Amino acid sequence: MNSDHTVILVDDDPHVRLSAGQTLELEDYQVVPLASAERALALIDQDFTGVLVTDINMPGMTGLELLQQVKAVDADIPVILITGFGDISMAVGAIRNGAYDFIEKPFSADLLLDVVHRALEKRALTLENRQLRQELQAQSAPGPRIIGNTPAVQQLRRLVQAVAETPADVLLMGETGTGKDLLARYIHEHSPRRERNFVAINCGGMPETLIESELFGHEKGAFTDAKERRIGKFEHAHGGTLFLDEIESMPMSLQVKLLRVLEERAIERLGSNKLIPLDLRIIAATKADLKAQAEAGEFREDLYYRLNVVRIDIPPLRARAQDIPMLFQHFALLASALYEREIPPLSAERIHRLMSHDWPGNVRELRNLAERYVLLGEACTFDFDDRPILDQEPTALGLAARVDHFEKTLIQAELARHGGSIKDTLESLQLPRKTLYDKMKKHGLDKNDYKAELG
Repeated sequence: MNSDHTVILVDDDPHVRLSAGQTLELEDYQVVPLASAERALALIDQDFTGVLVTDINMPGMTGLELLQQVKAVDADIPVILITGFGDISMAVGAIRNGAYDFIEKPFSADLLLDVVHRALEKRALTLENRQLRQELQAQSAPGPRIIGNTPAVQQLRRLVQAVAETPADVLLMGETGTGKDLLARYIHEHSPRRERNFVAINCGGMPETLIESELFGHEKGAFTDAKERRIGKFEHAHGGTLFLDEIESMPMSLQVKLLRVLEERAIERLGSNKLIPLDLRIIAATKADLKAQAEAGEFREDLYYRLNVVRIDIPPLRARAQDIPMLFQHFALLASALYEREIPPLSAERIHRLMSHDWPGNVRELRNLAERYVLLGEACTFDFDDRPILDQEPTALGLAARVDHFEKTLIQAELARHGGSIKDTLESLQLPRKTLYDKMKKHGLDKNDYKAELG
């Protein structure tokens, strides 16, 4: 069973199989009509993408027994029960035991189609979430992880792995919220220094009067409040890694001293003339254009070139849109474990909103939304304040324009999800290649606009 629209219909009454089967086939469902539950079991496995509709009272294996057998194979396969007169209480009990829903004979075509449609949507969401979990598990090495499969992230991962084992200092460049601190920890955890300290300091979050003492340490009596010797961050990171975040905020006077540390690999505590040799790697991070700042005299040019030996650019989230569902699922799983809450399945409309957003706050913004979604469930809105998701409110359009608008946004979402791959997009939308190209031309869409590149 490969079709996403497969309905296995089990009923010993040939008239029910014929009428219900024709109703479903007219809506383009692939129907497999069967007279016995035993035959249905042979078609069910964990990869089954469809739903099962079965009568309760049948000779041989009953519908309730079939439900139990199917749940043993995969508890998430939707099973819809067909009940006769007097079976309602039995069907309600079956729902408590895992049945998706039940319909009572005689049933209308609209009722059957509505229940099957909802069940298929639920199955599709379940399988998509399961696939995301599997992809996350494949990248589940202990410690920080670089999550994603887009070309930009694959290139980032290769570059980081190439430099992690070396002793070279590293400069991380990335917008706010792209995960510079996480990447610094990842480099440390995958280096020979992993057993020693990882020491982080935010250069922009500390008063200029304190940062020098914080970095270099001081001797007793070095200044008024220095009542005892204190080891600084440089010394504490000896043998390990020192992470300097927001390096662009470091005062110019300290930049001179940092340059000396980088060149000599030694420090002097405040109030001391004794050089203390150090073995450490420095990872600096910035959201600013340090070269432009150096040219403007706002950052020391010699320090910039000393830090820029190995530079790693972290792509913004908008340049790796296909990774958004996986990242959202990852953060939702973390929040679910933290808050002990279930994760509501993401609808296609919500996924589209995630992938249509520009994410000015990058991964941090996505993580915050995932946490809110776990906490609030369906009450969590995906309406982003910084820009409208749609070019025009669809309610202000006529029916034909609304259909066109929905078609365009759906194709955009699939192109983004598949990184501009026409093959994968036409498969997910179940369109002939020529039809997809015609619709893309109609809506002014170019597959190259959806290919992620390193930012």
